[in-house]
Amino acid sequence: MTTQTARGLPVNETDEERVIRYLTQNPDFFEQQSALLARLRLPHARSSSSISLIERQVEVLREQRQTADLRLAEFVSVARANEQLAERIHRFTRRLMRAPDKAHIVTALEASLREDFDSFHATLILTDANDEITKAAGERFLRCVPIDDPNLRSFDNLFNTAKPRCGQVRDTQRAFLFGSDASEIGSVALIPLLAGANPIGLLALGSSERERFHPGMSTEFLQRMGELIADALTTR
Repeated sequence: MTTQTARGLPVNETDEERVIRYLTQNPDFFEQQSALLARLRLPHARSSSSISLIERQVEVLREQRQTADLRLAEFVSVARANEQLAERIHRFTRRLMRAPDKAHIVTALEASLREDFDSFHATLILTDANDEITKAAGERFLRCVPIDDPNLRSFDNLFNTAKPRCGQVRDTQRAFLFGSDASEIGSVALIPLLAGANPIGLLALGSSERERFHPGMSTEFLQRMGELIADALTTR
């Protein structure tokens, strides 16, 4: 039996592990050995010189503080962005609520997307729209198609999942949605519009930036937007 096993210590424990365990079990060691603490020197993190253990602790605390400050700044930035988004959603909702009929809803929707969300590439596809609605909206924004239109059927998976989708679309879909502007579109957000489980259309938002709308982004806001639009269109 070795000395280590006789003392109840692991047989293969290294000197480093023993030091770590001892200091962990005796946190007041350096209080009792203040002279040793003053003599200890550690390599400087960003130079070839050495510093005392106390200086190294101060440096570590400073780095932790900087990290905490960066995280706080990030949290504040996200909070401000969410606040701005909440305000935009509020204005968007009020526009839809004030619209007296479907024609005015479409007009309010186009104005809100352009003025509140800076969305200059937006297309609304509806399966049931009368001439009054068509005249109220610009041709580049509103497209009216029958429910069995082959171009619309290419989005069946979108309607089946009932969830917005972001990223890339097929060339034929991009041409159908954005017409002459299709070549300028780098990424797309698709928002299904449903009355219950029945499709009544879709809203497409396009960006010239390829990563503006990407598959990994949150679609919670887009989902709520789609529900607001669908509710407004089916209750007027």
